Amino acid sequence: MKNGVYLILDPAMEPGSLLRKLKQALLEDIAAVQIWDHFKNGTIPTYLIEEIQLLCQERSVPVLINNRWELLKHTYLDGVHFDSPPHDLSQLKTEIGREFIVGITCNNDLNLVKWAQENEVNYLSFCSMFPSSTSNSCELVSFDTVRRAREITTMPIFLAGGIRPDNLIQLEDLDFSGIAVISGVMNSNNPAVEINKYNSILNTLVK
Repeated sequence: MKNGVYLILDPAMEPGSLLRKLKQALLEDIAAVQIWDHFKNGTIPTYLIEEIQLLCQERSVPVLINNRWELLKHTYLDGVHFDSPPHDLSQLKTEIGREFIVGITCNNDLNLVKWAQENEVNYLSFCSMFPSSTSNSCELVSFDTVRRAREITTMPIFLAGGIRPDNLIQLEDLDFSGIAVISGVMNSNNPAVEINKYNSILNTLVK
């Protein structure tokens, strides 16, 4: 995964609108795309996952699924992002039987960072840095927690929750690889413009 904007998609969106906006967003540099575990009626539309993969493959952007790791067994998804540690990650990796990216959401509990280190997770995502309507289940993360996490690990750190172009500069003293966004891009009429705004600021902040 590259540094930069990690785009999260809500599969509950109208599919045509979601794919159209994703295609526009992919005109700019994106680190990765995650499909949020927010499926209507719990039904997973495999065709939608395939369409998202095709669009992202053209731009060499990895696609991850949120929590539903079993989908990696019969799709070409590039990885899985967990909201909390799975029961047995090593067994899960054996079941999938191929290399894939693993990410984990962290809060103020640094034991999660240590768990990620021990289990060879690929990246961390801290949520929520600011109040957010789409991250309302996350506690607010102390900036000091992110600093202490960086002392523990060298793995990529992404920051999420309520991040907008006008408050992104507040993260300038932190050592991180990128930001995860959803509504700030996908609610826009021109996602590419919003991605460009984020990237312009990130280019001055990300070490």
